[in-house]
Formats: sequence, structure tokens, C-alpha cells
Amino acid sequence: MESRTRRAARKALRVVARPVRRAQGRGGLVVEPYRGYGSADEIFLIGRVFRQSPDIPGEDPDSWRAQWRDVRRRISRRTVAGATILARFGGTECEAVTDRDGYFRVHLRPRHLPPVEGPWHEVDLLMQADPPIPAKAEVYIPTAGCGFVVVSDIDDTVMRTGVANKMKMLWRLFVEDAESRVAFPGVASLYRGLHGGASGGEGNPMLYVSRAPWGLYDMLTEFFRSHDIPAGPVLFLREWGLSWTHPLPRKAEDHKQALIRHMLDLYRDRPFVLIGDSGQHDPEVYAQIVADHPGRVKAVYIRNVSRDAARTEEVVRLAGAVAATGSSLVLAADSIAIAQHAAGLGLITREAARAVAEEHSVSQAPPPCAETVRLVPASDDDGTALAPDVIAAFADEAEVPATVVVSPPEARRTAPITGV
Repeated sequence: MESRTRRAARKALRVVARPVRRAQGRGGLVVEPYRGYGSADEIFLIGRVFRQSPDIPGEDPDSWRAQWRDVRRRISRRTVAGATILARFGGTECEAVTDRDGYFRVHLRPRHLPPVEGPWHEVDLLMQADPPIPAKAEVYIPTAGCGFVVVSDIDDTVMRTGVANKMKMLWRLFVEDAESRVAFPGVASLYRGLHGGASGGEGNPMLYVSRAPWGLYDMLTEFFRSHDIPAGPVLFLREWGLSWTHPLPRKAEDHKQALIRHMLDLYRDRPFVLIGDSGQHDPEVYAQIVADHPGRVKAVYIRNVSRDAARTEEVVRLAGAVAATGSSLVLAADSIAIAQHAAGLGLITREAARAVAEEHSVSQAPPPCAETVRLVPASDDDGTALAPDVIAAFADEAEVPATVVVSPPEARRTAPITGV
């Protein structure tokens, strides 16, 4: 029987070696498009061109020798700068040129949408080489029945990556495979509910943002597939530039905020739902988005992964500002609280909310935390913010509440601030 250490080493090799795509052109050339997104007016997609050493015919891909070779192929593969990609879609075409890291970006304005069923559309790509290398990409264009757009973080929001714990995050990111990565209990049913919307069949776009590198795209796609989570138009990732000459991640300042602003402009006729976690800067980024685009965000959902009184105080302070614009912010320790609030707003069906509770119950996760604090900002001459003493109270709590819901002033029933 294979030892535990040997199994762990083999699994680590398997993950580090992926993805190594089969070459499409001479000299090991690969055109790798990622899922795109768009509207009837314009589409966007990203892809990459690189060169890698060829496969060895007949070799067992699961053998130690093949996996070590794949590790070397992945690390040593060379990006192709200056390559020209021709994209055709909807009766028009455009050219894109790869940058120094081999990435190309397609922005195309179709004359018409091809007659296909559903939101997914094929884009024809052709790399100008000898011979030319064809490829197919997919873009997600919401149908007329779409009710709203969901923008969600991935790390510590959809799956446990331990962003607040750097060593745990690195282990889960690079060693654990897609099957073993743990989705938060109830998250699959919650996201299916949000994708379906109020009617259950809206097909709302699910746009994902992550701090992971594009190199993990295939693995994250497999994670979404295995957990039956709506994969959405694209996984917005960033390139870390991992190579022998660039071993450290490149900076991506304001990455998430810029992407969300772009989405708001693209889908200007749709409201948004923003989902993130308390471990990093999601509450700050989302609060700024809500302030800059009043009336566009229906709700902000923050998964509470820190359970720290000081961090809770910071998030509650931001929640008061979010509520002042007419939006709601929910800081929740589990998916059930988010589902209940979303059902109350009519974002998901009651059946979807029950499915979240059922998924949570069979996941062998700890029971959902029942303690909830509901706050409504008090209107006064200074605006609609939470009173300082209310915010400060959270810093004094030995046990921070599991769920905090901050709703806009019009949600007030009896008193400005209520605790449940």
C-alpha cells in the first residue's frame, strides 16, 4: 500500500503539473482562451499563447516520470509575445496582439448576436502562424430574462482557502486538488439560487474575482463543476508571473474595484449583488462601489471568516455607510443567513433558501449560528449613519455575533436600532 507521504507527494505533483495543454501548432504552440463575457453591444475575453515541449506518445500520464516532465514543461514553457490573434463573432472581427506575458485581450462589437439557445456563444479565434492555429472561445451574454448580476469573490467566500492564514492558503491553493478543496456548506445551493433568481430560471450572470493566478483556471473550473456551482462567464484572475525569472507575484492594485466598475458600466441596466469575505478588503472595496454607484447594488453579502471583534467593528461601520445609500449589508458566518436575507429581498426563491439549509444539514458542518443582530441607521441631520456607540459596542463584545444585518432606514419598523 502506498504510504501517506508518497500519496501526498504524488498529489502535489499532479496539481503542480496541471494544466499542461496539448500543443495545437508546430513547435509546441498553444492558444489558451478563457471564458469571456459581454452584452449584445460588446464582448470581452482573455487568452494566452505559449510554447511548451511536446508530449511523448504512449507515455502513461499518471506515471512519476510523466508528472515530473509535466512540472518541467509547465515551469519552462515560454510565453509568446507579439503574436496576432484574429477573433470573429457576430458578423465582425478584430485583431489582438499578445503582450510580453503572452496574454491577448479581445474587445469586439458584434453587428448581431448569432441565433443560439441560451447565454453561451462561441467565438472563433485564429492565431496567425505557419500554419494558422484555430481555437474556440466562449462568452456569456445574459438573456432578456436576467434580473441582476452577481459579482463574487472566490477565496474564502466560495471555498476555504484560508486567505486570513497565509500558510493554509498556500497549501490549499497549490497542493490540494479541486476535489478536495472544501466548498463552504450551502454555498452551491446558494449560488444556484442566485443564478436562477426570483423565478428560478433567470440565468443571472455569475462573475467571479480571485487573487489566484490564471494558471489555476482549469483547476478552479473543475472545482466549480464537481460541486455543481454555476461557473459563470469567467473567473477573473490575475497573472502572478511565476517562472524561473519572475518567482514572485506581480502587483495588481485596485484589481477587483476596476473590474466591478467595468461590469457596472457594461451591464448598466441591471442591479448588482456583491459577495465577499471579511478576511481581506472586500467590505472596503464594496462599500466604495456602493457609495460611487448609489442605487445600483441591491445587497452586499460578506462571509465572516475572521470572527474578530475589531474586524467586525470595522465591517459594521462600513455597513452603516452602505445602508445610508439604500442598500443592505449582511455579515454572516454561514450561507443560511445569506440565503434567508436574499429570499426576503426576492433575489432567490423560498425553495432555494430551503435547499441551502438542507445542503448545510447534510454537509456534516457545525450547526448554523443562530445569533443575529439587526441594525437600521438612525436618520438625523448628519445623515443616516450608525451611532458611534452602537459601532463601538462590537469592539467590547467577548463573543461577536454570528450574523449582523444592516438595512437601509426605510426598513425601520419600530425603533431605529433593533437587536434580535
